[in-house]
Amino acid sequence: MSFDSLINDARQALREVLPESIEVTDIEVEGPHLVVYTKQLDAFLSGGDYLRQVAQRLHRRVLVRTDPAALIDPKEAEKQIRERIPGEAEITQLFFEPETGEVTIEAANPGAAIGRGGSTLNDLKRRIGWVPTVVRAPPIPSKTVEEVRTHLRNVFDERRSFLKKVGVRIARDPLPERIWARSTALGGYREVGRSAHLLTTQNSKVLIDCGIDPGSDRTPFFNAPELLPLDSLDAVVVTHAHLDHCGLVPVLLKYGYKGPIYATAPTRDLMTLMLLDAIKVVNAEARKALYDSGNVRDLVARTIPLRWGETTDIAPDIRLTLHNAGHILGSSICHFHLGDGDHNLAYSGDIKFERSWLFNPATNRFPRLETLVLESTYGGFRDVTAGRGAATEDFTHLAQKILGRGGKLIVPVFAVGRSQEVMLVIEERMRLGQIPRVPVYLDGMIFEATAIHTAYPEFLNSQLRTQIFQQGDNPFLSDIFHRVDSPQMRYSLLDSKEPCIVLATSGMMSGGPVMEYFRAWAPDEKNGLVFVGYQAEGTFGRRLQRGLTEATFLDGSRNVTVPVRLELARIEGFSGHSDRVQLMNYVASLEPRPERILLNHGEESKSLDLAAALHKRYNLETRVPFNLETIRMV
Repeated sequence: MSFDSLINDARQALREVLPESIEVTDIEVEGPHLVVYTKQLDAFLSGGDYLRQVAQRLHRRVLVRTDPAALIDPKEAEKQIRERIPGEAEITQLFFEPETGEVTIEAANPGAAIGRGGSTLNDLKRRIGWVPTVVRAPPIPSKTVEEVRTHLRNVFDERRSFLKKVGVRIARDPLPERIWARSTALGGYREVGRSAHLLTTQNSKVLIDCGIDPGSDRTPFFNAPELLPLDSLDAVVVTHAHLDHCGLVPVLLKYGYKGPIYATAPTRDLMTLMLLDAIKVVNAEARKALYDSGNVRDLVARTIPLRWGETTDIAPDIRLTLHNAGHILGSSICHFHLGDGDHNLAYSGDIKFERSWLFNPATNRFPRLETLVLESTYGGFRDVTAGRGAATEDFTHLAQKILGRGGKLIVPVFAVGRSQEVMLVIEERMRLGQIPRVPVYLDGMIFEATAIHTAYPEFLNSQLRTQIFQQGDNPFLSDIFHRVDSPQMRYSLLDSKEPCIVLATSGMMSGGPVMEYFRAWAPDEKNGLVFVGYQAEGTFGRRLQRGLTEATFLDGSRNVTVPVRLELARIEGFSGHSDRVQLMNYVASLEPRPERILLNHGEESKSLDLAAALHKRYNLETRVPFNLETIRMV
């Protein structure tokens, strides 16, 4: 369907569905959505299932908005909002979105702002024209979330023009021939790191993830002819915000990609935090960054956030639905519906098929599924790890031992995911008196990443949401946690003789503040270091796990060798990845079960081992592609 025919069909459908009293003033495309403007928004939305009927006829997501002419000035709207919403709602911020005609009201007490049966909001809608939405104010303010929202307001005109171009591109006429589809491995196959997959049909090209290799300077295969030119891509989809999956997305923008990026809203915000921090780390090491902050700002402006379960057209013959992956905040399994139901495939990204302290287990039910691209980080025969309960006990015993002898415990963590789960365990065990109550210091991006978690409670599991927002018990705000917010505080802490726990980035010890603590405390056998996440090949963390006895650091112009005498431990139960048993159970529980599974994101031996086991047990076609190999699926 071409753009012109789409608009004409929409006008015809609206004429057939809507009563004459509801006037449609304009119809536009905005990214993957069709947008209908009317001056009678309330009648459109409350007078029946008009919206559903139009969407079903067009087979496309339809948004309805107030005609801009019916919106009062935002300053006057804000005045009326503050006058009519009672003070006990405790409004913290208002965000006007001219592109959608919506105003988001951030309040500490959402119920008071909404009113009985939504009466307050309905009254506001009639008076100001803007559609008010109430969200709970995050318990911990996030600088990143605020800056992202501010930037999107500042680039409103440019973003609106961009979204229209995206919409026109999606609506182009597909070729009439029967669909074919191929998946090309551009990174992250038979290895962990630099994840990148290219999904190609005769009409479209979509790149899923574009990450760094944490153990080297290798990048995805940007020079693969299938990928070039970059602007031939219809879309980039990001599964989650870890740098081995998103760390080089800004490079795509720098070298010519002009299209949209699809991800959940928390992935967008966490990705922004991680990418900007990566620039700081590279600059601090006197290396040249592959992108700059301007490229990250472009990424924010071009990201189209999607909710889990929301099906969206991203190309003429491809529809995307994101589902919970259970790995980190906002992490998603990407399900693609090709053609007119010709083929369905899912890219798992990183998944956790177990309820964790933060998230529900990965989604295992899809409308249709013929091909699954599945991670295999812990797919080896011996990769059977303890569950969350056993991991909690192991961490408790280790902390008791280290702190009991007056030592300090270093926990290298990824800022997103593992750090928040370890914080929850420490807070609970100290509150129950099972770990000595000592200061717990958070160094790196941990505090800001935690703030972003509280900004998106709908992505957390129900138990944690209830604890924080209904019971008023926020473990992240415990007074045991202290943010290391300056180099001076870090230096003072390094010289301290008191027992403590330090959670510091980076999780694979390939740089970051954790190295400062390791260098200072490694020679003392009273101290300890515990790994709670995967250590990729080539990283310093992997070398320590293999028995490194001394480490050399550059101090100014000279090398300094530090003996490694502190106690080293490893607790795999904290991992955000599924182990061998969970991966096998995930495939067993899939509804429907796929015909073909492609294994990636794992060391070669682990991927091959898991592929053989899945084939033997479930009689499925399993393959472990090489990087640059292309698999035809249809």
